Amino acid sequence: MTILKKLLIASAIAGVCSVTAVAEDSEKYVAISKGVKSIDMNLNGEKFTLMRNQTAGNKISPLYDTTDRGVPQPMVLAPGVETLGELEFIEYMKKAQTDTSIAIIDSRKPGWFARLRIPGAVNVPYTNFDEKDTAIEMMEDEMGVVQKDDGTLDFSKAKTLALYCNGYWCGQTPGMVKNAKFALLKMGYPAEKIKYYRGGMQAWTSLGFSVVGSSN
Repeated sequence: MTILKKLLIASAIAGVCSVTAVAEDSEKYVAISKGVKSIDMNLNGEKFTLMRNQTAGNKISPLYDTTDRGVPQPMVLAPGVETLGELEFIEYMKKAQTDTSIAIIDSRKPGWFARLRIPGAVNVPYTNFDEKDTAIEMMEDEMGVVQKDDGTLDFSKAKTLALYCNGYWCGQTPGMVKNAKFALLKMGYPAEKIKYYRGGMQAWTSLGFSVVGSSN
């Protein structure tokens, strides 16, 4: 073997080792998606860095470590309502920073919201939809709906809602969307503007995503 061939082989081996080292280094963090460790956000006046917990062996929050609550919710909540996973929900969070036609809404009762929540979300408790007046108030204040002088509702500028509650077993978002007496769909809210993050806090915390609250 000539000296030139030996040098070429040695160079190739070194190059492979170098690429491997870089790849290994880029995988040392717990990723949101391939190549993405964190995302800086400013949502609803709240600045935060969205990322997954980087501590090896991190455990899920005690708020979500039991399996005996609620009932499994359907994958399709209602015709026309889209079900979101984590990455799709995060995309809506990113867009909502500058797009006022998108609302990130936590549908749980205030106590749950205070204990642990997704940063940047607005709390609109599903219980507001048990009464017509409070349902309309919430839709006007947070969802872009307008009540006309004749009492009818104008949904022409209704926001796209990315909704979540406690998780697969939680009925709070389903309550707001379809089950409450004056639920969104019953009031005429466009189904295509309702996005359901079914995994909710159960899935969010199981992946170690950023949270805020007294139980953090």
